[in-house]
Amino acid sequence: MKEHVMEMKIQDLDAAQLERAASMLKAIAHPMRIAILSYLEDGKKLTVTEIHRLLDIEQSTTSHHLGILKDKGVLVSQRDGKNTYYSLKHDSLQTIVNCVSKCSVNL
Repeated sequence: MKEHVMEMKIQDLDAAQLERAASMLKAIAHPMRIAILSYLEDGKKLTVTEIHRLLDIEQSTTSHHLGILKDKGVLVSQRDGKNTYYSLKHDSLQTIVNCVSKCSVNL
């Protein structure tokens, strides 16, 4: 049985919720961070090392971007031994990634 998810409208959000949403969107609004989110689609979990290799950027730069995304509630991390795996905090964030991908093609 499919769970019904009630769609919220912007006018249904209070000031604090709007502030959190804006903060998350600001965190996402960077080319490298959008790329990171695209690699974490479909429930994928990746380490800093895996992400920095995919993006071909320094590991310290990758860690910086991951820290911002985690701090703003976009990503979560889970420690497993020596590795920390990052994933999308909310499945619905994938909708934003899909939208950005589709919209940028038509620019």
